[in-house]
Amino acid sequence: MPESIRQQIQAQVKASQAALVAALRDLVAIESVRGEARPQAPYGPGPKAALDKALEIAHTLGFQTKNIDNKVGYAQYGQADPNDPQAYYGIFGHVDVVPLGEGWKHGPLASEIEAGRIYGRGVLDNKGPILANLFALKILKDLGVEFPIPVRIVFGSNEETGFDCIKHYLTKEPAPRFGWTPDCKWPVVYGERGRLQVRILAELEVLDSLFNFVNSHILQAPASGQALGVDFSDDDFGQMIMRGYHFGMTDQKQAFFQWSLSYPGVTSQAEIVAAIQEGLPQNLSLEVIHNWDPILYDKDSLYVQTLQKVYCEVTDLEAEPVTTTGGTYAKLVPNIIAYGPSFPGQRDIAHLPDEWMDLQDLETNTLIYCLALYDLAQL
Repeated sequence: MPESIRQQIQAQVKASQAALVAALRDLVAIESVRGEARPQAPYGPGPKAALDKALEIAHTLGFQTKNIDNKVGYAQYGQADPNDPQAYYGIFGHVDVVPLGEGWKHGPLASEIEAGRIYGRGVLDNKGPILANLFALKILKDLGVEFPIPVRIVFGSNEETGFDCIKHYLTKEPAPRFGWTPDCKWPVVYGERGRLQVRILAELEVLDSLFNFVNSHILQAPASGQALGVDFSDDDFGQMIMRGYHFGMTDQKQAFFQWSLSYPGVTSQAEIVAAIQEGLPQNLSLEVIHNWDPILYDKDSLYVQTLQKVYCEVTDLEAEPVTTTGGTYAKLVPNIIAYGPSFPGQRDIAHLPDEWMDLQDLETNTLIYCLALYDLAQL
């Protein structure tokens, strides 16, 4: 990258922060928690209002915008090729949030700023990061940077409660050629573990069998799943992780023990289920509650290495692409990876009271995204 371009981008990123923070405060002020479906508001009035606001901000910044059935929308820079609809870069974020919750020192919708830190539900997850991408693209647009294919900033409104918005998007629009979701951590996250939730069911007259099996094979055994024969491991993800244990009772008066398995890409839902069932007593049964398959993007690809290089140069850190136990839109959207926004050491902020983001981090995120987009334009 020519040094003159880099300096221009850095200057414009810094100059954009006041407008970015103002836009973020407008968006955070909307309590975009899922509510009862209403006409033209499939996830309730809050997510609909946030989606409208995000598209309004994008339109004001000079982007083409599209609202897809009040579930998801996008801002676009550049003209699509009707003969190659998949030829675009896509950045997927969301404007819905988890419930506000209790225990806040700062107003959850007020975007209060104290000691260089902005507080509010959604400032990190995910309103701040997706707006940072939008403003990064605006800077490149204003500098006259042209992309070989269009760039879309996609705003989902149902990420926290099911991903239905992005499922709907993929019924209406093709997947991108490449892209990212700013809804995880730094540096490049090239893989996400599988997530499998299962339960063992027992009739009440065989409770002893359930308790004995759970105690011996799960509660008093390694969390790697060794006693169940599911202690799979690989170089990308490491060891199987079991967690989220709890007992309960179904509506049909069956006792159950339920837990989650965070599994590496070397195995599959079918292989894990078969292994557990093989050792299960005949008077117990296994039920799959939910599953997300693992995803793995080529960490040596030009795209991943380009994004990784930008992160390392901006932060002056030596780092390699990583994987995560988390789950993002990359679980559903082909060809995208997770990229930011949380820096090392910033864990468990997003869903807690006083969710926050340092203003300097917001600026640094904007710079990384801007430089990454610039480099994509050169590929």
